[in-house]
Amino acid sequence: MTIGYITIGAHDVEGSLPFFDKVFGAFGYERGDPEGGWVFYGPKGGSPCVGICRPHDGQEARAGNGIMIAFKADTQDQVKAAHAAALAAGGADEGPPGYRPPDGTSFYGAYFRDAVGNKYCVYAT
Repeated sequence: MTIGYITIGAHDVEGSLPFFDKVFGAFGYERGDPEGGWVFYGPKGGSPCVGICRPHDGQEARAGNGIMIAFKADTQDQVKAAHAAALAAGGADEGPPGYRPPDGTSFYGAYFRDAVGNKYCVYAT
């Protein structure tokens, strides 16, 4: 089984795009054209895999407790760039780039939240 795409709820889709442009751009994703209230991101030349939209039920977007989306980067530099981009775009730090556990050598990750409170990890192995 593979993940077809991930949906991230946003209060204001257009207003959230600068945040996602910077974060996803840090590891090579590009934004597609808005379509029916959705905006999709994905690898350059590849299929879209992350959709940003208002929730279908019309309620406000809200973060789930304990839910996190993790994106695999190719390099530690991409992890650092995505984390820095998230913070520069108004995101909140949930853990700076580094090895997890701190004395590890195989999982290098960083954690942050967007304006809605959704939690993300970007990591390289």
